Order: sequence, then structure tokens, then C-alpha cells
Amino acid sequence: MEGCDYTYRGHAVCFPCPFQSHIKGMLKFAKLLRLKGFHITFVNTEFNHRRYLKSRSSPRHNSNLENALLNFQYETIPDGLPDPSNENANQDANSLFESITNNVMLQPFLDLLQKLKSSSNSVSCIISDGFMPFTVTAAQQLGIPIALFFTIAARSFKGSIEAAKNAAKASAVVIHTFDALERQVLDALSAMFPNLFTIGPLQLLLNQINEQGGNSLSSTGYKYNLWKEETECLQWLDSKELPNSVVYVNFGSSVYLTKQQLTEVAMGLVNSNHPFLWIIRPDLVTGETADMPSEFEVKAKETGFIARWCPQEEVLNHPAVGGFFTHSGWNSTIESLCAGVPMICWPFLGDQATNCRYTCNEWGVGMDITNSGDDNQVGRNEVEKLVRELMEGEKGMQMRNKASEWKRFAEEAAAPDGSSATNLEKLVNQVLLSKGLIRSKN
Repeated sequence: MEGCDYTYRGHAVCFPCPFQSHIKGMLKFAKLLRLKGFHITFVNTEFNHRRYLKSRSSPRHNSNLENALLNFQYETIPDGLPDPSNENANQDANSLFESITNNVMLQPFLDLLQKLKSSSNSVSCIISDGFMPFTVTAAQQLGIPIALFFTIAARSFKGSIEAAKNAAKASAVVIHTFDALERQVLDALSAMFPNLFTIGPLQLLLNQINEQGGNSLSSTGYKYNLWKEETECLQWLDSKELPNSVVYVNFGSSVYLTKQQLTEVAMGLVNSNHPFLWIIRPDLVTGETADMPSEFEVKAKETGFIARWCPQEEVLNHPAVGGFFTHSGWNSTIESLCAGVPMICWPFLGDQATNCRYTCNEWGVGMDITNSGDDNQVGRNEVEKLVRELMEGEKGMQMRNKASEWKRFAEEAAAPDGSSATNLEKLVNQVLLSKGLIRSKN
């Protein structure tokens, strides 16, 4: 579809919350709409858009700058914060939340919408992150339909007063999940929000659309990260002859470890004697450098690979990967389910504890860190024990079998007649196009 004639169906303005996981989810959702015929204006904060462009300055991402960065139009607005001294580090989360709740970005967003509305390609709808209430205010002032997109589980949405308050004012609510995974809670939510649409897993939906249309875009053809990916880790995985032999370790984009936590995880990994791929962001350790014990350095050369960032979905779907040691962020959780990979769960903040609980207790694909205490500390013996159980134990095998079942359910939801694919069509036709006509565009 890209670069050829298509059916123009409207102009969607997509605006994620300015955090890595939210940006990744919104980029994927926007790509789905693009493949459905929408012109996309993607709005980033100025700081994050610089990072997004910088992360692509490598030969792997050179393909005409990834087809002009997904064939989107990009716009930026200020977030009202000073730039951090390290452009490879996250901005302070509390300051960002204050900027959002204090409506610092409201007027710049209104100005942008007015500019776009006065252009020849007027705005048909807004797709906003569900945790940015000022976008609803802007949509109401300008009379534009708005769909709120939540990159969290339905269970977490149900427990958020803020999310419910915003959703009640929106034209539609979209949650990145699928019906079979959270059926009971979705039934309850649908009674409260008639225009609620479960659309996920996003990557599987993208794969399906590309296969149907004969599109050259593969599941790994576009990147959605603010850090440069170190793809040498994929070559290292290719060197592993045994399937399901590597444990993948990644605590996401917004978790921070103390030096002690880092050390205990490191020693637990090498003492397990299982190969591991560990992602250590440049800013992972709070206020310190991520120096490792010399004992770890020696052992890790034999069994491990450390990278600063990676293409996570490619890693999880690699046949060598047999387990995932995760912080239980929602993107990581649903990506692991899609790959059929069981998890060790070590939640830190926000919705991660909820995701961990359901991963372990309801979906049967995880084991949680039980000895973390109030300071979320973990011991090397606990890490070693859990890694061994995950990779070679009976419970690990049971979880792997269960994860394979959830992978199948996820694929069924994203299939052409599946629940998520059907919901995407309903969202487009019943909500996003409710005020516009479909017309042909070359």
C-alpha cells in the first residue's frame, strides 16, 4: 500500500504520552490506521522527536529513513521542561506528569490543531493517549472526534479513576489487549463504555494486514524505539544451537535499579549457568555507573551478552530464547505472550504489579520474585533459583506450554475474522469516519 494509490479515509492526529512504551504503542496503532488509508500526523514532544530521529541514524534504519518514517507527517510541541544533560536518558517522570496534568501542552496542541484544520487536509479525528486529559479538552473545543488509546491491560484501566474519567468524555476507548485474555473484565467495561474497542496485539495485526496486501513491510521492518538498537545480539542468538536455551533479561524503559539490585541480578544470572541476553540501558542504574563485579565479568564472557537496547520482539521470537526476566510492563507482557515465552516477573511501579499478578496467577505463564520486600530488593540465590526453574524445571515447562496456548489465542484475535481485527474495522467505520466521507486520493 505504501507509495501507491490508496483509498484516502481521513486525517488522524496521533499523540502519545511522552514515554517510550506509550510512543511505541501509538506508533504501531498509527501504522495500522495508515494501512487502513488514513493520513497520519504524529505528534511528539520536541525532546522525544530528536531522540526518535537520532535512534535511526544507523545503516539498519537507512531504508530512505524507513520510508520517510512510516509515511507519517510529524509535528512537535514543547513539553515545558528543560532538556536533560544526557539526551540518551529519560526526562524526569514526575516533571513530565506535572506538565501533563497542569495542561502545559494544551495551548500548543490547540494551536497545532488549528493549523492543521485550516490546511487542505483537515483533521478527521484525534487518537490520544488515554492519560493526557488536555487532548480531550482540545477535541471538545474544536469539535473533533477523539479516541483514547490505552497501552495498559483492561484490568489496569478498570482500576484507574483517572482513566475512567477521561474515557467518559471520549468518542471511543481503545485498549491494547484482546478479548480472550481479559474476557470477564472486558464484559464489565463494555457495559460502562459502549464504544470500547480491544485492538491487539498490535504487531500481529500489522503482520496480518501486510500479508493480506502483499506489502513488503515485515514484522521487523520498522522500529519504534528512542534508543539505538544493538542488533549484534541477534547474531549472538543465532550462534546458539539449542532452542529455548537463552534467558532474555530486560527491565524496560522507565525502571531504575540500585547498584545492589544490579549486582544481585548479575550474580544470580551467571550462577544459574544458563546463557543470557541482558539489556542494560545507559541510565538503568540510579545515580551510578553500571559497573559489574569482576566475578560476573569473567563468567559473563562465557555465557552472556549485554546490550544497551535491542529489537525486543525479534529477540522474544527468536527460537533460542526460552524465558524472559521482566519488569512486567504491559508492552513486554503482551509481546512475551505473543511469542509464547514464559516469564520471571519483577514489578516496580504503576500497573506492573497487576500485570505480574495476572501473568503468574491467572494466565499461568509467570513466576514472581517473592523475596523483594519493601525496597524491592532481590537476592542472587532467588534469581538463580527462578532462572533454573524457568529454563529447566517442571514448572518452567508447564508455563512454556501455557504460553504457547496464549500465543495461539493472540494469533486468532488478530486473524482477519478475529475479535481485534473486527474491532479495528468497527472503530474506523463507526467512530473515526463518523463525520467524514470516504474519497479516493492518488
